[in-house]
Amino acid sequence: MGFIVAIDGPAAAGKGALAARLGEAFGLPVLDTGLLYRAVAATVLREGDDLSDQAACAAAARSIDLKALDATALRSAVMGEAASRVAAHPAVREALIEAQRGFAAQASGAILDGRDIGTVIAPDAQAKLFVTASAEARARRRWLERQAVGEAADYETILADIRRRDDRDSHRAAAPLTAAVDAVLLDTTDLSIDAAFDAARRIVEAARARAQAD
Repeated sequence: MGFIVAIDGPAAAGKGALAARLGEAFGLPVLDTGLLYRAVAATVLREGDDLSDQAACAAAARSIDLKALDATALRSAVMGEAASRVAAHPAVREALIEAQRGFAAQASGAILDGRDIGTVIAPDAQAKLFVTASAEARARRRWLERQAVGEAADYETILADIRRRDDRDSHRAAAPLTAAVDAVLLDTTDLSIDAAFDAARRIVEAARARAQAD
């Protein structure tokens, strides 16, 4: 098994940006597992099914191709909320487990970011980070992101959405959002992306050094 980096945390904490930069720094493939759930939601909605229909969502999950994910089309606020809803279905998470574990098992190693990487998908990952930030800081980031691309956005609405997603992700029956006991906590509330990346890089470098010494 190659060197695996598991990055977990709530919405808008900076996981995706950190995973991408760490992938470049360490030459590892990166999977944003949140895109899988967004793709499931998009498939369900395209087929005219209900996001609360667990069987329909699980069927959509079994059809997802990791190589055909359109990140640009899937990153809307609507898909983010829909993804949180389908991710609460145990059957959906079960259907996507093997695809994620297969990605993690590449000989080269891999970086995966999501909600349950260090606890469920890759509990034996050599490096585990739990990236978080205050709800207010995360809402402001989302608000700025949407403004930057010309989307109408209201900070208070975004903050309420983030708190609702946090509650749903943390209290769902299947693989709730929680930090692995051996994960390193990285709070990015007061950090720039460069400072957060520097901290994450040092955490991964230390973990890789330990793995090589074993």
